[in-house]
Amino acid sequence: MKWMEKRIEQLEDIPSVTRVEVGNPEASLSAVTPVARNYFENWNIRVVNREEIDCKNYLSPNRRDFYKITLFTEGTGLFSQGMHRYMIEEPTMVFIHPNEIVSWKNISPQSACSAGFYCLFKKRYVENHPTLKAVMDRYKFFTERKAVRLTPASVSVIHHWFSQMEEQAQAAGALAEDVLQAYLQLIMIESMKGESLSNSNPVADDYRHVHDFFQLLEEEAATINLDHPVRLRTAKEFADELQLHPNYLNALLKKHTGQNISTHIKNRLLDESKALLLQTDWTLQQIGYCIGFADQPNFSQFFKKYTGLTPAVFRRSYPF
Repeated sequence: MKWMEKRIEQLEDIPSVTRVEVGNPEASLSAVTPVARNYFENWNIRVVNREEIDCKNYLSPNRRDFYKITLFTEGTGLFSQGMHRYMIEEPTMVFIHPNEIVSWKNISPQSACSAGFYCLFKKRYVENHPTLKAVMDRYKFFTERKAVRLTPASVSVIHHWFSQMEEQAQAAGALAEDVLQAYLQLIMIESMKGESLSNSNPVADDYRHVHDFFQLLEEEAATINLDHPVRLRTAKEFADELQLHPNYLNALLKKHTGQNISTHIKNRLLDESKALLLQTDWTLQQIGYCIGFADQPNFSQFFKKYTGLTPAVFRRSYPF
């Protein structure tokens, strides 16, 4: 079975998992799934009932600043995490590390796959709860244990705990967050009773090239700073680095994501620009230089063209 036979959506394009609105950080928080380096988003942990959202084919091409655990209770699909691919056809727990590029492709009808829960929690949340981190490290969740087929008894127990988490999440506050991390530990330990899934067939060449492009794009963006401005900016530069013809790589990305190389590069640089505007006190000239612009006016023009705001207005408009 081919990994991707039709276009899959980028996670940030799915309306049911939209981002926090600038100036309104409380909007739709229960449905937020940020995809890029949006460390400035003001939340620590979220719990979502998968029955309340459509289970779509998606690709999350950028690494994130949160961990994700997902309980699949119904349906069949292909889940890819980095260069590992798993056939999910029985109740399964999946543990997604922030550094992983992930995708999902439905095999069952879309409605049949929308069952279970998922929980997102930030890196800082883990650091603030040492016992949670200890469980993750001890049992190698998110590193060696990435997908676990659950026993029937564990499915019932874990589903109940997720339901309890969903109720606790409504309460919010520091106490609720302490309770939620305790449930996370229980869920992880209960998952140990299951069997880790073996990798299925190797990913197809198409997906490998798509994955390698996004990996390279993320590596470029992740190292941007005043001493290390962006190195690759054009479709040809990325294709050359991957030893592929630009037209071939462009066709692959267009086929599987609906967007060409240049659009992906532009979107990633915009995400990085937003993060730098809100996380640093660097001047617009310095930020523009980091993402490849020789002067500040060109950077401002680029930013306003695709966001509708100048960099200065965007920086002032955020509530933090």
